[in-house]
Amino acid sequence: QLTVVRAAALGAIAITFAEYFLRVLGFDPTVAPYDQYAHYVAAGAIVLTAGFNIVGVRWGSTVINLTTLAKYGGLAFVVVIALLIGLPRTGGHFTPMVPPGSVQLGAFGLAMVSVLWAYDGWADVSYVAGEVENPAHNLPRAIIGGTLAVLVIYLLANVGYMAILPVDQIRTSKLVAADVAEQVIGRPGVVLVSLTVMISTFGTLSAVLLTSPRVLFAMADDGMLFRPIARVHPRFKTPYVAIAFVAMLGLIFVLLQSFEKLADTFVIAMIPFYALGVAAVYRLRARPGYLPAFRTPGYPVVPALFILSVLYLLLNAVLDPSSRLWALGIFAVILAGIPVYRFTVLRKERRRQSG
Repeated sequence: QLTVVRAAALGAIAITFAEYFLRVLGFDPTVAPYDQYAHYVAAGAIVLTAGFNIVGVRWGSTVINLTTLAKYGGLAFVVVIALLIGLPRTGGHFTPMVPPGSVQLGAFGLAMVSVLWAYDGWADVSYVAGEVENPAHNLPRAIIGGTLAVLVIYLLANVGYMAILPVDQIRTSKLVAADVAEQVIGRPGVVLVSLTVMISTFGTLSAVLLTSPRVLFAMADDGMLFRPIARVHPRFKTPYVAIAFVAMLGLIFVLLQSFEKLADTFVIAMIPFYALGVAAVYRLRARPGYLPAFRTPGYPVVPALFILSVLYLLLNAVLDPSSRLWALGIFAVILAGIPVYRFTVLRKERRRQSG
C-alpha cells in the first residue's frame, strides 16, 4: 500500500513540474489541449528522474541539493518583490486570521488535507537512514531543521501572495507564485518564477525516487515482497528494480488521474501510517531497557496530539459527502493489504518454520 501511496505522490509532483514547464514555454496548462500535454510531460519527467537515480545515489542527491537551493531562492525572490515592490502598490489584501463565522470544522479539515501535502516530506529522510552517516545525530537534525525551514519559507511566501492577490484569486489560481510575479514585474517574472518552481519540483521528483524505492528494496530483501525487487544493479549499486517499479506506478497514475485526486490520495492514505509510527513510541517506551538515541520532545502529550489530529482529519474525510466515497475507496485499498499479507508472507513464514 505504501508503494501505491508514494507513486500517487510522484504523479502529483510530476504534474506540477509539467504545468510550470509549459508555463515557461508560454503555454497555459489550464486550457486544452495543454492540460493534457502536461500529463505527457510529467510522464517524461518521471522516466528521466528514474534514470538519474538508477545511475547512482550521488547523481540523485546532487539533483536534490541543487534544486532545493532553487526552490528556496525562487520563493525568497517572490517574497521580496511582493513585499518591497508590490505591497506599496496594492496595500495588501490581508484579512483577520479568524474572521467571524469563517471557521467550520468540516471545511477546515478538508482544507488541511491539501495543506499537509505542502508540508509532507519530513518522513522521507528516514527511508535512507541506512545510507546516512551517524543517523542517531544527523536524522533528528535533518527532520526538525528541515521542517522548520519549510514552515518559515512557506508562511513568508503566503504573506507575499496575499500582499499582491486577494484570497479569492489565490484560491482559484493553479500557479499562484507565477501569478504574483506577473502582477509585480510582468512576463519576465512569470518566466523566472515558473522556471524556478519547475526546477525545484524536478528535484522533488528525484527525492521521491531516491527514498521510496528503498522501502520496497528493504521489504523484498526481508522476504516480504518478491525477491527480484531486491536486486542491486551490478555496476551502479542501486536498487534499480525497485526504482523502476515505483516509476512505472507513477507513470500509470500520472496518465490516469488529476493533480487534485493524486494529492488527496497521498495525504489520506499516508497519514494513518504516520499515526501508527508515532503510536509505536508508546510501545517502545514500555519496553525494558529501551534507550533511544533521540527521545520524543513533549512525550506523552506531543505524540497524543499528533494521533488525535490524524483521527480528526480521517474522520472528517469520511463524514464529508464531497470526499466520502474517495476516502472510503482509499481505506479499502489499504485494508486489502492485510489479507494479502496473511496469505502470502505469513503463510510462507509458517511453511518455512514447520518445514
